[in-house]
Amino acid sequence: MAAYGESSSGLLIIERILRDREGIWRQIGEERELGKLTRQMLYSSVVALACYGAVLGASHSVAMAALSAVKLPLLFLMTLAICLPTLYLFNLVFGARLQVKQALSLVMVTITVTSVMSLAFAPISLFFLITAFSYDFYKILNVGILTLTAFVGLRFLTSGMRALNEQTAALATARRLEKEREDREAAAALAALSTPAAPEKEAAAAEVVSPVSAVPAAVPAAAPANGLVQTMVSPPAPPVMMLAPDGRPMYPQPLVPRPLPPRQPELPPGERPASMTLLNVWILLFGFVGTQLAWTLRPFFGSPDEPFQIFRQIEGNFYVEIVRAIGRLFS
Repeated sequence: MAAYGESSSGLLIIERILRDREGIWRQIGEERELGKLTRQMLYSSVVALACYGAVLGASHSVAMAALSAVKLPLLFLMTLAICLPTLYLFNLVFGARLQVKQALSLVMVTITVTSVMSLAFAPISLFFLITAFSYDFYKILNVGILTLTAFVGLRFLTSGMRALNEQTAALATARRLEKEREDREAAAALAALSTPAAPEKEAAAAEVVSPVSAVPAAVPAAAPANGLVQTMVSPPAPPVMMLAPDGRPMYPQPLVPRPLPPRQPELPPGERPASMTLLNVWILLFGFVGTQLAWTLRPFFGSPDEPFQIFRQIEGNFYVEIVRAIGRLFS
């Protein structure tokens, strides 16, 4: 699979992404030939988006189809250029290890999956354009297709970020274990260099314990009349016994300290995993920027009642127009 991935062309990179996504995440995590991988995904995305953009503009005219073939790839690339610095700075604030090339490759995986899956829906869109054309229905249908494929592409983004986090954690664990091993070896070498005490000195310094010392201390008693000295050995103190409320004896249980859970060492900046919460915030930001930019670059479809225009005057917003189109469709 690795050999296939290295020799695959730009148009076939989507097959590698879908078949060998673990290999893609590993390549991004190792920062191996990311420039070539990004160029292949860029080429595949531009071609797929241009073809799907031509389908969108076909509802108006040939000129609109050609214009939408240029606008749709431009829409995704401009959204990427606007939002990519935010994703990188989010990870820098958190202290993650994610590099600019890695962030770019991850987002390009998302755009590639979204664009090629949208192209796969193009025959369905053309079918409704030919058989039952309705401008509002056609617009809602293609907005739904782009929304669905964008969700699938963003799932690839979150999956790739989790895979990179696992690689970062595994690398940090391996470095920590290697450092602990080096510390143990250094401590053992230092102990071997120290001079041990002579056995004669240790034997002379050892304290000799007499068997008599094991006998409890005797308390001398008063001397009797016959002159003999008697000794009294004090008995050991009886254990303290506690009684339960029902009168049964209770014996104190020894307190066994509960071991504390091992504390995970805090990773230094540059080795921490990326924050999935910040990634979800960035995904929302990416969606809002993309929809607003699409509204700014319109028309993509082109209303049959209006003449050909490259850009329209900015008024309203994307979400209000979709609600109005749904209302006109069911009115």
